[in-house]
Amino acid sequence: MALAGLAMGCIDTVANMQLVRMYQKDSAVFLQVLHFFVGFGALLSPLIADPFLSEASCLPTNSTANATSRSHLFHASRVVGQHHTETQPWSNQTLSGLPSKDGAGTRVSYAFWIMALINLPVPMAVLFLLSKERLLTCCPQRRPLLLSADELALETQPPEKEEASSLPPKFQPQPGHEDLFSCCQRKNFRGAPSTFFAIHITAALVLFMTDGMTGEYSAFVYSYAVEKPLSVGHKVAGYLPSLFWGFITLGRLISIPISSRVKPATMVFINVVGVVVTFLVLLIFSYNVVFLFVGTASLGLFLSSTFPSMLAYTEDILQYKGCATTVLVTGAGIGEMVLQMLVGSIFQAQGGYSFLVCGVIFGCLAFTFYILLLFFHRMHPGLSSAPTQDKPLGMENPECYQR
Repeated sequence: MALAGLAMGCIDTVANMQLVRMYQKDSAVFLQVLHFFVGFGALLSPLIADPFLSEASCLPTNSTANATSRSHLFHASRVVGQHHTETQPWSNQTLSGLPSKDGAGTRVSYAFWIMALINLPVPMAVLFLLSKERLLTCCPQRRPLLLSADELALETQPPEKEEASSLPPKFQPQPGHEDLFSCCQRKNFRGAPSTFFAIHITAALVLFMTDGMTGEYSAFVYSYAVEKPLSVGHKVAGYLPSLFWGFITLGRLISIPISSRVKPATMVFINVVGVVVTFLVLLIFSYNVVFLFVGTASLGLFLSSTFPSMLAYTEDILQYKGCATTVLVTGAGIGEMVLQMLVGSIFQAQGGYSFLVCGVIFGCLAFTFYILLLFFHRMHPGLSSAPTQDKPLGMENPECYQR
């Protein structure tokens, strides 16, 4: 799991950064498409694993909660966790995928094999692109590049800017920007205003909260629903995480056309306010199961496009140099880890009601950090976006544009 997390973190960072570097001001739409498929995968993977989870209890003792929550992946983690704590000889049989004596065994390993096969075309496609781009030293370099730098520049620039602009910064031989993470070198921070660092920090804190809420809500909404006062049935409660991820996927799909017409800053504002309002409604009507399902769907919609919109907005402020992507992805990942641990410990100590209270607090913090981000944006020397539209990025330093 650690290796998988490390690999996915690298893929997440590089994919977001490359889209920002390639499409720059047009990257908002492409980021929405990227994160739509992220949500689609999160929705699809439980459906693949579900048929291989046991209908009955995998334990010899009475474990009704584990047996009836097969629609939720939390069920699988609890079963595996309890198997590891047991020392009976039969636990090895169940974990290896063999059916138990009553024929009710779990074969979760099959789901992992299926997911591995689904992902197999991805590295094959990447190797194909590497060979086409002449980046594989072991392959003969005879074929032409897929798209030259000049052609890509013409493809990604609006027609009215083609004559007045040179190549985007991506293709310029700028010192310190030869690779993905070179912009994070200390020498590139010399002379940077304090607002440059403040924008990175506040934007990362917004995603720390919003992505953290996404992780903790999907992880604990099932446990909250089956606890008092709601006491929802285990099978019905198992639909809540799927509903949540389903509406995240739907929201990201809807955001693709919207992001071409609405500014990323406006989308983030609507998302953050919607999250706070939804958590407040859930807190007020905490005894109503219908509001729990409606609120879960609403949270999925509002949280769906927060990350790509915030990324596009922050990179727009900081002139698409790519460092913001690394900082924001890192902040979001830390938030998913920290808030789940924090909410889990509070949930266990204080009960289910604290789950919604934590959501309100995190939502208010996200809104506060976003207001600070707007304040630092207004103070930042590169506030005006009009000049960057009239002339290509970096023209304030003409030496960077020599052909």
